[in-house]
Amino acid sequence: MTAPATDTMFDRLLFPTDGSDGAAVALDYALDLAAEHGSTVHVLNVPDTALYSPFQMDGDVVDALEAQGERIVRDAADRAAERGVETVTEVESGDPYQEIIDYAASHDIDLTVMPTHGRRGLERFLLGSTTERVVRRADGPVLTLRPDAEIEFTYPSQRVLAPTDGSECARAALEMSVDVASTTGAALSLLTVVDVVSVGVDVRSDLKTSMLEEAADEILDEASSVAKTRGVEPTDETVVYGPSVARAIRSHIEEQDIDLVVVGTHGRTGFDRYVLGSVTEHLVRTAPVPVLTVRESTAEGS
Repeated sequence: MTAPATDTMFDRLLFPTDGSDGAAVALDYALDLAAEHGSTVHVLNVPDTALYSPFQMDGDVVDALEAQGERIVRDAADRAAERGVETVTEVESGDPYQEIIDYAASHDIDLTVMPTHGRRGLERFLLGSTTERVVRRADGPVLTLRPDAEIEFTYPSQRVLAPTDGSECARAALEMSVDVASTTGAALSLLTVVDVVSVGVDVRSDLKTSMLEEAADEILDEASSVAKTRGVEPTDETVVYGPSVARAIRSHIEEQDIDLVVVGTHGRTGFDRYVLGSVTEHLVRTAPVPVLTVRESTAEGS
């Protein structure tokens, strides 16, 4: 049995599962995380009854879905028990993404862990659209993994990347990344990307280049100050200029051997906008490493 860690930053984890291979990959990571933090894992299955017409939803179908759900959560709980991880199991019916969000809110969940893909066909559940809806609308942090990524996911992380645009939501994500680094001893990498296409300027101009550099440096200086105040010294602070924020982040992941990205779900909408929903969702779909998304409590929109 793995001894629980003394830290409780993730006391209660939520793991929605459909029993697919993709969910199995995410479960391994969730159990690593739970063992590290001494967490209880809430295992949730939500049969998507919307896939059936009202005429199909007779008693036999409902009973079959519930029995399948109970089997799925029991199998996950058995795997958790082998790791010495405590679980709570639940089967709910309804719209999967809404049930996941509601469950997380009503059970004070600290982190939801989900794969980006699940079953296909009539039994599909954790497809990209569901995961992305949870990422956009959940109040609490959500950690997503690509089951088809060509790496082995392990926790605790060794190198954590915190991209930032200086927005309040990015600040919330930065604080989360600092907490993870402080708790696990991971190295913390800070990054800001100047999207020259969105800015709409000719970066060959010395004056405009100087303005961009100054703004980016201020963002990194503030992020570094936040980390140091919380007892973490960033290992590197990088500014990248390019036409694609998501591509710049993915390149940094590969170049620096990053194994966890912590990013906000919303960002600025002006001159130096960066962590916008579209960028975050693109990272969730394409990043080769787990992506931990954090929503600032006062952020507007969904």
